[in-house]
Amino acid sequence: MRAAAGCALILGARTALEGSPLLLPALLAVGAAVIGLLLLVGLWTPVAGVLGALLALWAAYLDPARAGYHLLLATLGAALALLGPGAFSVDARLFGWKRVEIGRGGSHPPREGD
Repeated sequence: MRAAAGCALILGARTALEGSPLLLPALLAVGAAVIGLLLLVGLWTPVAGVLGALLALWAAYLDPARAGYHLLLATLGAALALLGPGAFSVDARLFGWKRVEIGRGGSHPPREGD
């Protein structure tokens, strides 16, 4: 998911920068490329995921013809913010890989054979 969202943000930024854009769109494209790079390497993934989702929602509002694409990208960003970077990321190397195990609950005794 990180690779799909990161590559989509970087390629979208490259496409936006190919013409001669104004200053604000160029700054937004550079911001999207930076967010895409952060997602690709898995650095500050929850923050980058939220920023990518907000950027994609704003792009969906500004470009209704491609709103489906932008909404899919926003969903990927939100999912990455909630799920985290995964085992193969800079975040996992720096802070350790966080793994959540969901058990049966605290009040039930284990069944025979478990």
